[in-house]
Parts: sequence; C-alpha cells; structure tokens
Amino acid sequence: MTAPRTLYEKIVDSHNVLTLSGEGRDATILLYIDRTVLNEYTSPQAFSGLREHGRKAWRPQAALGVVDHVNSTAPLRTNHVDDADAQKQIDYFATNGKDFNIEMFDVLDARQGIEHVVLPELGLVQPGMVIAAGDSHTTTYGAFGSIGFGIGTSDIEHLLATQTLPYRPLKNMRASVRGQTPAGVTAKDIIMHLIRTIGADGAAGHALELDGDAIQALDVEGRMTICNMAVECGARVALMAPDAKVYVYVSGRPRSPSPELLERAKASWAELYSDPDAHFDREVVIDAADIAPTVTWGTSPDQAASIDQATPYPHEMPQAKQADATRALSYMGLASGLPLADVKIDHAFIGSCTNGRISDLRDAARVLKGRQIADGVRAIVSPGSSSVRRQAEAEGLDRIFKDAGFEWRQSGCSMCLAMNDDVLSAGERCASSTNRNFEGRQGSGGRTHLMSPAMVAAAAVMGRLTDVRKLPALEI
Repeated sequence: MTAPRTLYEKIVDSHNVLTLSGEGRDATILLYIDRTVLNEYTSPQAFSGLREHGRKAWRPQAALGVVDHVNSTAPLRTNHVDDADAQKQIDYFATNGKDFNIEMFDVLDARQGIEHVVLPELGLVQPGMVIAAGDSHTTTYGAFGSIGFGIGTSDIEHLLATQTLPYRPLKNMRASVRGQTPAGVTAKDIIMHLIRTIGADGAAGHALELDGDAIQALDVEGRMTICNMAVECGARVALMAPDAKVYVYVSGRPRSPSPELLERAKASWAELYSDPDAHFDREVVIDAADIAPTVTWGTSPDQAASIDQATPYPHEMPQAKQADATRALSYMGLASGLPLADVKIDHAFIGSCTNGRISDLRDAARVLKGRQIADGVRAIVSPGSSSVRRQAEAEGLDRIFKDAGFEWRQSGCSMCLAMNDDVLSAGERCASSTNRNFEGRQGSGGRTHLMSPAMVAAAAVMGRLTDVRKLPALEI
C-alpha cells in the first residue's frame, strides 16, 4: 500500500524523471516542467547562454513570453519606451522569440499583460502541472492545484534547453483558515494576516498548502491572490486542492483543452488532494473571525496590523524584531503609537499580479462609485492584462475610476516596482494593492503601505489609510 502523501508530494512524484543524488528528504531529483512564462527583464541572460552554447529550446511550445515589467502603462499605448536600456530589453526579447520559436506577446498584442495574470486567463494553468518561471510570484498558480515556483536566470536557460530542472523537494506545511471571514475582509487580508502571524520566514523551506472553510469560500481569483503572496512568508511553493470552481474557471478559455479532454482530465484532477493521514512538518491554524482589513506599517510584508490598530513601539516587541522595526518606522517616517487611520497618503495604486484582476477592479469600483479622491492624491489603476482592461471597460468600471479621479492606465507591472515610468519620488507615501513594501520598491525613498484594492480605494477617497468598512457611513 502506498504511504499517505500530500498534494505537493503527489505532483512532485508524477514529475520525477530520475533521482540524481541522495535519498528521501536529502535527494536531488530531475523534475519535469510542464510550462514556463518568460518576461523581458529576467530572461535575456538565459537566451544569451543558449546562443553561446549553440542550444535550441527543447520544447518551445511549452513557453510563452510576455512584456510586462519595463513597459510604460501610459494610456496611449506604443511599443517604445524612453528608457534606452528598457527598450533594449524589449527589442532583445522580441528577437529571442523569433530565433527560438517561442510565442511572444509584445505591448501592442491584445493579449498582453502581467505574466501571472495572462497565463491563467488563457487557460494555460491547469491542476497537477509544474510551472517554473523567472519571477518569485510564480507561486500564484498554486490556486489551481499546480506547483509554481520562481527560478534564476541559469535555471531558465537549463529549463529552456531540457524542459527539466534539478530539484530538492521541500518540506510540507499546512495553513488552515477555519470559519468564515467577517464582512469587508478579502483574500488579500487573509494572506497578509497569515504573513503577519508567522513572519516573513515562517514558511521558509516549505511547500505551503492552504485549506479551510475561508479558503474554499474564495473564488479562483481570490485564491490566486493568496498563493501569489505566500512567497512573502518564505514559501517556495503554495498549493490549494482544486475543486469545481477551478474546473469552471479553466473551461472554455482560449488555450484550454477541449471539453472532451477536460472531462477526461477531471478524473485525475479529482485525486489532487492531500491524503487524510499525510504528514506535514508544520501546521498553522488561523481563525477567520480574527482577520480584519490589514495594512502594512513597515518595510516587510510581515510588518502589518489591522487598520484599527497603531504603529508599534519597538521596545515592546520581541528583541529579535526591535532593530528592524525601528529602522522600518524611521524609513516610513512614522512615529510609534500612531493610529494607522491617521496616516496620510500621496498616491494610491491598484494593479499588479496580486490584485490586478477583474474581481479586484470590481471591488475597488464599488467603493469609488459616486465618490471623488481626496485633493492632493494621485491615483492610478493599471489592469493586470489587456483582456482585463477590455472587460472592465465593457462593464463601465473605467468610467467609475475616471469619474472618481483615477488615471485609467494600460496593463503592466506599473507601480508594483520601480522598473518603468510609474514610480514614487522620495518621501511620497502610497496605498498600494501590490505584494512588496521593501525600501525603494516603488521608487527610491518611496513609502509603500500594502492593502486590498478596496482599502486602496477607500484611502484614495479619504486621503489617508481608512477602514473600508466605515466608509459607507461617512458623508462624502
């Protein structure tokens, strides 16, 4: 009889080509990779390496390239950027697609967008797959019951040349979010609460499986938000068992299998769950009732609190965290004991591979409808893909954003990271729906507060961090 296995172990076992060295937990295996997605920023050295060694892409149809990091999101879309180095990356990316027979979406392609938004919306992410890509937020695909993980440039080259990677299996960790979340609490709040609870390295070295009533209640896009940010608590892989919601999401998309093949696939997908007696090296239980709308106050995603709380006093924290908290508060320009709801903002940003999907835009639009952003706030929304942008326009969401005072931008990574023309200046403070609040992440000296799209919308309206649950009662 086969020993009980976790979902992670089942998928790894099904993709294990051979054992390269060691045994058990110490083994290094050769792992087959079903699919990869490439971007213009992390792929150039990999293609240069292939050229240098005279190698071809082993299975080019298993790769897709998307321009998303360095492109402008200005409303008038062009294939040109003012930054010469960024333009070289875009041009070289297009050349690589042609030379290695890999499909590429440039910024003028109707399917362009952020890689972790584009791949699922095309139907290219399916349960049981292993997907590796040159971006740490490849963990997003765990929402489909797929293993997704980020890799470095040399690994991208190895993957393109062989469709495999040397791989050390991870430990298993499970986080169960039990019960129902209170009104106004989103998927973003769930994952930020988890990161805050276990710390930025709480899942390091582990594949993190998430389950529980609150997870099952989420739609697939909410699950993607959670898996996307699981890397911020150190998880190398995030996973959720696929269910009927995943099957419906995958069905009928442009690159999905035919209905007949999907029906056959569902029989194997139904086995993608952790066996009842499977061993987890670590388990964490979260009471969903304890979760509130959450924002970060510091420079790491685990430096966060509920919106109704205040910034911490470092001397009251565990000694190991005191120095980091002191530095973070100094960088953020915040005093200890300051109510988070008193923190004023200069910018508001909605978008990214974490929260740039249609459901995120709908959440924010519900808050903004009939309201105006505060004086002195610059607000930007950048849909996660061109397809999301068109759908939002068809639903009239763009008009709600523009009427409220938001800039309606094109798709791309935009203000998630300072690699394009959407950046903060030193000292500027941003309410952001993105995934990282590191020093300088949105621009040198810029200050980032992470939160859900609805919370960003509320902050934009009030000009300060705001509990979105209290906004409807206010006279605007």
